[in-house]
Amino acid sequence: MGLRDHYDRHVLPHLLDLAMRAPMASREREQVIPQAQGAVLEIGAGSGLNIPYYSADIDKLYALEPHDKLVRKAEPKAKNTPFEVEFLSLKGEDIPLEDASVDTVVTTWTLCTIPDPPKALQGMYRVLKPGGKLLFVEHGRAPDEHLGRWQDRLTGAWSCIAGGCQLNRRPDDLIAAAGFDIESLETGYLEGPKLLTYHYKGVARRA
Repeated sequence: MGLRDHYDRHVLPHLLDLAMRAPMASREREQVIPQAQGAVLEIGAGSGLNIPYYSADIDKLYALEPHDKLVRKAEPKAKNTPFEVEFLSLKGEDIPLEDASVDTVVTTWTLCTIPDPPKALQGMYRVLKPGGKLLFVEHGRAPDEHLGRWQDRLTGAWSCIAGGCQLNRRPDDLIAAAGFDIESLETGYLEGPKLLTYHYKGVARRA
């Protein structure tokens, strides 16, 4: 196993879990995750940090996460829920569910790392029922042109150490291009380095 493979497989999952436990991330989860209803698909469930924030009213959670070490971190959290959790060890582009089979899709800090976000979003749209909602919290390109140029310059190096994370994507544009109607959108900097913390949070719906 090469050094890069060792890092991605054995070191990166622990770093991601630690980073996503930041207080700013917890505050966003508190606002967004309880809005999920019915059958829920979470894209990039990671170490399961969203699981405690889901309402007891949801019917079932499909937790899609391709990294086995992150799934193992998430599994203990799933044992304490009043709803069923089914882990799907697949990438965001490979959603295995049937058309129009879920009520809510959740993506938090995930669209930045998916290699083919348009394909993944098309899959999310496909599995949502008509009128179903996509809940999202994502970081991405800052509106300041100077800062945006630095995001462009640094994205290649950053993605190598951050699991493919891209600093300069526009999640709102990607979501709209997939056919979703964006119902609400909040943007702004959270605490931390501005290169990393311009956030897009909102609700989009399948027509």
